[in-house]
Amino acid sequence: MATSSSSSSSTFLYIFIYISSFVSFTLAEDPTVSYKFELTYITASPLGVPQQVIAINGKFPGPTINSTTNNNVVVNVRNKLDENVLITWAGVQQKRSSWQDGVLGTNCPIPPKWNWTYNFQVKDQIGSYFYFPSLNFQRASGGFGGFVINPRSVIPTPFDDPAGDITILIGDWYIRNHTDLRKTLDAGRTLGMPDGVLINGKGPYRYNDTLVPDGIDHETIDVEPGKTYRIRVSNVGVSTSLNFRIQSHNLLLAETEGSYTVQQNYTSLDIHVGQTYSFLVTTDQNASSDYYIVASARFVNETTWKKVTGVGILHYSNSKGKASGPLPDPPQDQYDNTFSMNQARSIRWNVSASGARPNPQGSFKYGSINITEVYILRNKPPVTINGKRRATLSGISFVNPTTPIRLADEYKVKGVYKLDFPTEPLTGPSKMETSVINGTYRGFMEVILQNNETKMHSYHINGYAFFVVGMGYGEWTNDSRGTYNKWDGIARTTTQVYPGAWTAVLISLDNVGVWNLRTENLDSWYLGQETYIRIVNPEKNNKTELPMPDNALFCGALSHLQKLQDTSPATSIKLSVGGYGWVMMLLLLSGVVI
Repeated sequence: MATSSSSSSSTFLYIFIYISSFVSFTLAEDPTVSYKFELTYITASPLGVPQQVIAINGKFPGPTINSTTNNNVVVNVRNKLDENVLITWAGVQQKRSSWQDGVLGTNCPIPPKWNWTYNFQVKDQIGSYFYFPSLNFQRASGGFGGFVINPRSVIPTPFDDPAGDITILIGDWYIRNHTDLRKTLDAGRTLGMPDGVLINGKGPYRYNDTLVPDGIDHETIDVEPGKTYRIRVSNVGVSTSLNFRIQSHNLLLAETEGSYTVQQNYTSLDIHVGQTYSFLVTTDQNASSDYYIVASARFVNETTWKKVTGVGILHYSNSKGKASGPLPDPPQDQYDNTFSMNQARSIRWNVSASGARPNPQGSFKYGSINITEVYILRNKPPVTINGKRRATLSGISFVNPTTPIRLADEYKVKGVYKLDFPTEPLTGPSKMETSVINGTYRGFMEVILQNNETKMHSYHINGYAFFVVGMGYGEWTNDSRGTYNKWDGIARTTTQVYPGAWTAVLISLDNVGVWNLRTENLDSWYLGQETYIRIVNPEKNNKTELPMPDNALFCGALSHLQKLQDTSPATSIKLSVGGYGWVMMLLLLSGVVI
């Protein structure tokens, strides 16, 4: 026994020294923030009806990830659902590492009972974002949460430190879960009107006894009088644009998706699906009663959609009573989107603010950079292709490959996709294909998003912040460039495109990888309204793209490379820590209790 104990101790000492030197090396770099996500189904009743939702660590919504510029973020995801999972970090640019992006074009999904560790750096970014499950319509059942990247303390912000930092997740909600909603779409039907709007996973405050049944839990935000708070609001819903407002309070817009804005007051602001805004709200009202926080559906028949309204409460610590009376009015422009578009155009980039922000070709003057490639992407109402109801972009309905595009490139697997996405919409019949945009490394791409549907869309590009330089009604033409904002158009990751209108964005293609371009409207995304931009540096090196991670999953044509994962509890810790797994294994083999 003594010999065995001595051997074990010697092994442990060796491993301890090795780990100590490894940890010291790691700590000399940027700090790491770590999270453990366990995805499960739970039963909740946000609208008063019990239903299955996706929880993270038993909570719905999930936790807010709190990080600082240049932090390394490690998130271990354990999938306890009954279907595959991927988590995507909408707006986090994953610079040099599309391997961590969490969409099917770059990652194999995490199977049920498996876990996988995301490990990425929030490089040169600040701002407000959110994460969500990107597969199988799962976002409609939850699994989402906020994602905050704070600036480093040495970099000044264009406003005083707030008294508090509050994340609010708003979104339309169906009582049917994501599997039922999928079946509806697969059967060629539309989803119909949502059943309500949630605020932080909770239903509406009972502002109206007829519209809101008794017993629904609502969100309450507690504040102190005379303070200024930063409130980050994300629309994590399925497909409904929402107007956000706080009764009797101004919303001073300060930041959107990583860009500080010219600070302007709004009484309300339209937040479209997938978008995030950051407001400074000063609690300067009297406290005779609480105040309503409202998120209501936009561009719909108000009478029909009255129940599709989220209502929370802003509660002053010295409040003398509950909120009562009618909700504050939304903009009255149901049939004319001009007010909303002008509001969107008024959001400008704060070009004098310090901090991380897009800096293409070493110049903040993006309007003077030569455009190297132009893509006109047009959507239209769903069409039938091969007997299936599908959504299209420029006449192509995207088919996700069984082997992710980035993985196929790494292993030179042929026939997975085509690099032939058209620069202009197809004129012939629509088709289903895995067609990808061939981007030029260090090019400067102009993308025209043309919405030929009758509903609002918002579009997102992973891996980048793009400059929103123009919006207008009708068909975009070359003359439309004369209306572009070439100086302080906001840089963001998700932009709205109004029905019968266009939005133009500029993108500096400096991030090597394979990046998803999609509508954020879940129904259209599920039906194929997406593509990818593939950007390759001809001079391959680790400076422009990080190597494939050691824990990469394999699927499709590369399934034979995937080792089975031991999902028993005894070994889950070894499997969950990615690059540290071998250390844990050695400790276990040495008889060390961990």
